[in-house]
Amino acid sequence: MNLWYLIDLFAFLGGAVATLLATPVFQWIAMKTDFLDRPQANHKGHGRPTPLLGGAAMFTGWILCIGGGLLLAHWGRIPFFSEVISDYLDGISYAAPQLGFIVLGAFLSVILGLIDDKWAMSAAVKFGGQFLIALLAATLGGVRVNIFLDNAVLTTAVSVFWIMLLMNSINFFDNMDGLAVGTIAIAMGFFTVIAALNQQFFIAVFSALTCGVCCGFWFYNFNPAVIFMGDSGSHFLGYMAAVISAGVTYFGIDFSLSRFPILMPLFILALPLFDTAMVVLIRTRNHKPFWIGDHNHISHRFVRMGLSRKQAVMLVHLMALTIGLGILPVFWGDFRTAAILVVQALLLLGIITILQFTLGNRQETRETPVTPAGDRKETKL
Repeated sequence: MNLWYLIDLFAFLGGAVATLLATPVFQWIAMKTDFLDRPQANHKGHGRPTPLLGGAAMFTGWILCIGGGLLLAHWGRIPFFSEVISDYLDGISYAAPQLGFIVLGAFLSVILGLIDDKWAMSAAVKFGGQFLIALLAATLGGVRVNIFLDNAVLTTAVSVFWIMLLMNSINFFDNMDGLAVGTIAIAMGFFTVIAALNQQFFIAVFSALTCGVCCGFWFYNFNPAVIFMGDSGSHFLGYMAAVISAGVTYFGIDFSLSRFPILMPLFILALPLFDTAMVVLIRTRNHKPFWIGDHNHISHRFVRMGLSRKQAVMLVHLMALTIGLGILPVFWGDFRTAAILVVQALLLLGIITILQFTLGNRQETRETPVTPAGDRKETKL
């Protein structure tokens, strides 16, 4: 069993190294093809045109590792690990069709984002594309959100909604250098731990690989970013967060001491989900379209408090770690322990709510015309 933990580690390192190597290549391609995010006086404030192919770089590192790992597993040429992996080759072959559709969904997510980055699709077209991708993953890819109801139609509908919700939430959340990719890296780390503890070995490897890809790209995307992920990256990361969080088993009659673990993905991904909910409420209250970007995200409010952009991003990441670490023992805790930890997590979200609705409210109706350097437009729904 311990060998699987090493496999998770190698998957993480492989994803990180592959993305570290792929990102400069796509940075060069973006410069040569003029695939750049150019500053705009009304909403963007980065000082120079910046390459916008980060999503393609992350997907390339991710798919190369998946392809290489599958080839090595079937050839039995993975040193030290071939024996343990050989016991699961039948399972790999059985799951290959579903994995293929999941990979196809990830690819289409990147393509949809690239098209929007280049030509700015309308909200309706973009939403339709997201729906088709989510439907593909939920039906042919077998992505299912467990809602304890034996109704295939309802389960599929909830799964499609979950995928689309996270794709758009990460899209909204990508408003400062390193913010979204770092937050998803943290979430993937927690999903890896939970899947490994639950002996869901392949999902753990999948999640560890995605975590590594995020860390590899974060190296270039941290402030001041030399490349942006764009819609292609936010769609890819949102899609993967939805797929992996739905694939992890949080509750089982034979090992769960309460039903509270089913709430874990909501808390692990709470910051992008909660931030999206808050800005939508604020925009609706201010009679503005909810899909049009503004500066009411929690990261922007921290900057208005006087923090630097790096400090604001770091604070959000620390909050994500705090909530995740606080909710993790719910997986193995009894009812009383789990209840206390869930209440604690809710209180933390209550603090975030207060921050969202109070910090910088004096500027809500007087938006600054230019975002701080390094920020970008929030891509539209």
